[in-house]
Amino acid sequence: MSSDPGTPGKAAGSPIPAGRKRDSVGAPAHPIIKDIGEIHSRLLDHRPVIQGEIRYFIKEFEEKRGLREVRVLENLNTMIYETNDQTLPKCEQVMHGDLNEVLKRLQAANHRILRLQQREQEERKEDSNTVEWNLQNLCWPRSAKIHVDYMNLRRNEKTSSAI
Repeated sequence: MSSDPGTPGKAAGSPIPAGRKRDSVGAPAHPIIKDIGEIHSRLLDHRPVIQGEIRYFIKEFEEKRGLREVRVLENLNTMIYETNDQTLPKCEQVMHGDLNEVLKRLQAANHRILRLQQREQEERKEDSNTVEWNLQNLCWPRSAKIHVDYMNLRRNEKTSSAI
């Protein structure tokens, strides 16, 4: 190897032995690079922090949600017991009272309707009797007069033919 200053390679006064390659940055720079990598990951790489925050948020959300759902279920359970113990018996009492009153009213209305139907049937019967009586009373004297007139006509005809 030549030791010209123009040739790349080893310089004449290089402290590195001939058998080893030279580090591009050097040995004392390794801890500095490592520290810079750690600083970079802490300052610019937010993944671990964000993942921790996400885990914390999910844990808090699930706990609060679970507590809220438990409270809602307890409230529903209390409301169901109150409904079964208080509201339903009151509703049954009111319903039975109202149904008894409605039943009495319906029976009274049914009785009135039956009486009305009987009256209408009696009126129809009376009307038909009246019509029949009127027909008999109006037609009988008239038919009797027609019968008398007919008999008179026949006698007159017999007497006129005999003459």
